[in-house]
Amino acid sequence: MSGISPFPLSTKQPPLILVADDDKTIRVLLRKAMEQEGYRVVEVNDGKQCLDAYEAIKPDIVLLDAVMPVMDGFTCCKHLLQIARNNLISALANFDTNSTLKNTVISKIWERTPILMITCLDDEESVNRAFDAGATDYVTKPIHWPVLRQRLRRLLQQAQVYKQLEAANQALHHLANVDGLTELANRRRFDDYLNTQWINLAQEGSPLSMILCDIDFFKFYNDRYGHPAGDVCLQKVGAVLSLKVQKHQDLVARYGGEEFAVIMPYTPASGAVHVASVIQAGVKDLQIVHDESAVSEYVTLSMGVATVVPNWESSPSDLIVMADKALYQAKAGGRDRFISSS
Repeated sequence: MSGISPFPLSTKQPPLILVADDDKTIRVLLRKAMEQEGYRVVEVNDGKQCLDAYEAIKPDIVLLDAVMPVMDGFTCCKHLLQIARNNLISALANFDTNSTLKNTVISKIWERTPILMITCLDDEESVNRAFDAGATDYVTKPIHWPVLRQRLRRLLQQAQVYKQLEAANQALHHLANVDGLTELANRRRFDDYLNTQWINLAQEGSPLSMILCDIDFFKFYNDRYGHPAGDVCLQKVGAVLSLKVQKHQDLVARYGGEEFAVIMPYTPASGAVHVASVIQAGVKDLQIVHDESAVSEYVTLSMGVATVVPNWESSPSDLIVMADKALYQAKAGGRDRFISSS
């Protein structure tokens, strides 16, 4: 069992291997072989213990014997897959996306938590059964140690690559959907979310509200105090909107320039008006001095509020038009106010 160089992962600790096998001799041999490679090892006796350990320690890879008492490896593998799916679904519960994307992400869970089945069964039916249960790969008994080491190394390298890709995808998703200045949703995210909610609420017959907000005389603010100060003003106003809009399904976005938008699914007109009132008060409480404003010594907002029950004969743009008209009325009426079109 001559060792090879330790696995080069860019983590603070070596990879953690969970070994499930009812044969103590095999477990001892596996532990020694894995520790020679620089891995950490946790041992369990059967499939039931494997499930408990999996949730407790979150291993980087599972070595799973196919034939064990209490719960065999095939059944255990299916349960591990279900645990991972449930964990992922729970993590995505508050993440707005379509079901296709959710299923795509869920289907790749074992690319990040590989299972290597160790079995004395090498017939085609058993091999197919292992893969059908969710195994990533398998080796047969008696164990050929160089093969086991190389397959472990390959699987761990793949897992590391997938983690790096996942981090990169998250960063790209952030760049594509978040406004860099305010850290709010950007216009692209706004459009996607509005379209998604329109479809969902049209099916349910539930209300959808929107608030369009515009900082009063913001051009004059920039001219007087400079664009860096204007950026800080936008950040502070955006933070107030995020704080005051509290339902998890509501979305606050930078709509463009000095304009912000709030999308509120399942919110009737009365609720939207209340939120607009709270936002208005919150921005005033900031007391951002604005000497060039014609309506107040501080920064204020004009807002247009609109509510509809989406249907298949109308479109999301109709709600935007309603809110925009209400915003125009608020500006025409003297600014520092909100108008509801409902």
